[in-house]
Formats: sequence, structure tokens, C-alpha cells
Amino acid sequence: MAWFLGLGITGVVLLALSLVFDGLLDGAFDGALGGSLDGWLSLPVIAGFLAMTGFGGVIAQAALGVPFAGAAGVGALTGVGTAWLTYRFGRALMRAQTALAPTGDDLIGASGKVVTAIPAGGFGEVIVHLAGQPAKFAARAAAPVARGAEVWVEAVQSASCVLVRPVNH
Repeated sequence: MAWFLGLGITGVVLLALSLVFDGLLDGAFDGALGGSLDGWLSLPVIAGFLAMTGFGGVIAQAALGVPFAGAAGVGALTGVGTAWLTYRFGRALMRAQTALAPTGDDLIGASGKVVTAIPAGGFGEVIVHLAGQPAKFAARAAAPVARGAEVWVEAVQSASCVLVRPVNH
């Protein structure tokens, strides 16, 4: 039982290390056997296999009274199952699609409000709603724009500055 317990603890330690060093084995065995082992030799998969092989063996021996060889078989089966689940979960996370981040082009045509008046030839500030979230930008305009006025973004001058024009109602 001590062997199984040691194997389980080793798996848990490897799992903790995989939080820091994940990808270490992926690069070392990249393309091994024609790429058929890609993902299977990652630290989380190996750690899951070792931990469940050890703890599965301990449970089989202690709770069920199975001899060492049988406990090794039970542990190996639970380890393979856990490795497969870890591999599949990791693949699902890698394939997860996220929405694209908004870009400066998404600002053009957006409406906003002036929070700091924009003087002629100078800078003011506007709050523009981008992707449903308020974002504050430095703003310039062709003519002075008073605080509280509604504006539209005509152009993006930099990552933090927009060119606006007042909305005519």
C-alpha cells in the first residue's frame, strides 16, 4: 500500500508543478511517434495518471482487500481513465472560441458623451460605449464641444485619442 500511496502523492506533486511548468514535456516530445502522443505526454495528463493509479490502488487494497497485483490493475484502469478525461478536458479548453477583442475600427461611428469640454484646437474627454462597456478617451473636435454634449466618433487618432463631432438632433 505504501507504493501506491507514494505513487499517488507523486502524481499530486506533479500536478502542482504542472501549474508552473506546463508545456515543458509538450515541447520535449513534440512530434514523437509522428505526433500521435501530442497532448498525451503533458504534465497534467501524466500527473492525473500517476495520482489515480496510486490512489486507486490504495482504495482497492484498503477498502476492497484486493491483493497487490489486482490493486495494481485497478489503479492502472483508474489512472488511464483519469488521463483520458484530463486529455479530453485539455483539448476542449484549447478549442474554446472566444469573442474577438474590439479594435479601434469598432469605435468609428460609436456614440458617446463629453465629460470634459473640448476646446477649439485642444483636447477634452469623452466616454464612449464600446462592446457594451464605457471607455474614456481623450477627444478632439473641429469646433468646441460643451460638457454633456452627445458626440459620434469620426476617427481614431491613437489608442487613447479619438476625433469626434457633435450629434445634431
